[in-house]
Amino acid sequence: MSLKIVSNAVDLSAPLRAAIAAVLPDAEIAVRLTSPGHYEIEVCAEAFRGKSLVQQQQMVYGSILSFMSGDDAPVHAIDRMQTRTP
Repeated sequence: MSLKIVSNAVDLSAPLRAAIAAVLPDAEIAVRLTSPGHYEIEVCAEAFRGKSLVQQQQMVYGSILSFMSGDDAPVHAIDRMQTRTP
């Protein structure tokens, strides 16, 4: 596997937010680019009520999986994810 240098990284905050909103339409969502391919995500959703932290995060990761899959995935890491209920 070779190391790829990202020089013109695109901010995918809006598409990531839209993907999360498609799964959690009533959620409050904040997505922030921290460095090329790295993001921080905060989600507050009623849908998380009664679910463990791991289950909540799985819901968010599941919604953005297409951005993190494959050798040329544009999202390399979620550096911080905070999930909570209202």
